[in-house]
Order: sequence, then C-alpha cells, then structure tokens
Amino acid sequence: MEVAGSGGFDGAFEAAVRAHVDALIAIEDPLTFDHRERIVRFATDRHLPAIYGQREFVEAGGLIAYGVNFVDLMRRGASYVDKVLRGTDPRDLPIEQPTKFDLVINLKTAKALGLIVPPTLLARADEVIE
Repeated sequence: MEVAGSGGFDGAFEAAVRAHVDALIAIEDPLTFDHRERIVRFATDRHLPAIYGQREFVEAGGLIAYGVNFVDLMRRGASYVDKVLRGTDPRDLPIEQPTKFDLVINLKTAKALGLIVPPTLLARADEVIE
C-alpha cells in the first residue's frame, strides 16, 4: 500500500484490512522510520507477521528486521571522508555497497503472534529480543 505522507497511513491501513493481507513488509524510508511505532502497532493489533529493514522497528515491538548495519556503513563512510580530507580526489574512490547486514528477531512478538521461530533462524540472528 502506498503512503505519500504522514496523513496517508490511515488509508493504507484501511486498504490492507479490506484486502485481508496476511503479512506486512515495511519498506524503509524516512517516512516509515518516523512512523515506525504506528506501523508496528498496526501489524501487532492485526496479528500480522511483519518484516522491516531496520532494527529500530523490532526494538519498537516489530517481529523481524533484516537490513544494513548503519553503524558499519557510517564507519566505512568516515574512512572516505578521511581520504578526501587527505587529498584523494573523490572520483578516484570506488563506489561501495553495504557488506554487513543485521538480522534482529523479537521473540516476545513472535510468541504474541503464535509463531515459533526455528532454532536455525535464531542461531543466525545478530540479536534476539526476548
């Protein structure tokens, strides 16, 4: 469901209910991040399993997040700033993509949804919230 601004969440949530959605994937962007508690609350109230792209959604009560480790990304970005400040032409620096991703699972939410998280998935998680 598309949301164009903060006022669009109610319509999107209503459309999701009418469509009888079975799960939720929240695309990460500044708008969804700012309204993460609201999105998580909708998924929780509707007993929808949901996956998010940032750990903060799981910290707010979401089920699972899998996405870029922003601390690592910023650390690597700082090395680029250092190189530029030391005289390297930015055009000479390679374009890099994220290499470290985090899997965060909220077991309390899983239990509330009646889900059993397989031990193999828990073993792969970078963080488990209980």
